[in-house]
Amino acid sequence: MSTRLTPSQTVGPFFGPALIRASDGRMADGGARGERIVIEGRVLDGAGAPVPDAVIEIWQANAEGRYDHREDTQEKLLDPNFHGFGRAGTGASGEYQFHTIKPGAVAGEGVALQAPHINVCVFARGLLHHLMTRIYFPDESAANSADPILNLVEPERRATLVARDAGKSSPRILRFDIVLQGDHETVFFDV
Repeated sequence: MSTRLTPSQTVGPFFGPALIRASDGRMADGGARGERIVIEGRVLDGAGAPVPDAVIEIWQANAEGRYDHREDTQEKLLDPNFHGFGRAGTGASGEYQFHTIKPGAVAGEGVALQAPHINVCVFARGLLHHLMTRIYFPDESAANSADPILNLVEPERRATLVARDAGKSSPRILRFDIVLQGDHETVFFDV
């Protein structure tokens, strides 16, 4: 009997039809408190080509800085109209979009506050494990410079975690492209 390696195969593409319908990127309709924002971007591979069948999940605190989770016992208000979780699939050009609110600062380790941010999880073909990253806000430079997690990242790579304003609009549109590998690879966290 000889032993041969089994040829590798990519995962999927099964994300689109199987996972996307959780919110279709709409998280802040109706009476949710806070500044309305739209997060939009593209998922790109290492060659700069779009990834048309990825799924992006986000979860975040509400405008007060509190998560809708039983382990978040802060005395900040919960928002019954905002639960902080969304899922969106990418389209043919790798694009995705979320309609949400800007989160407040959240408690970190000890007394440190974390800058307002959105947690991001990426599922895509070829990934055996999902990727975790964060979106920080460009108008929070003081909070960003004090953020304990952002400060773990080399200074020259921190920009890959900060969204860009896409121009004046209402609601405010923020651009956050996710680059899976290569020269402009988004910083991913090993959690």
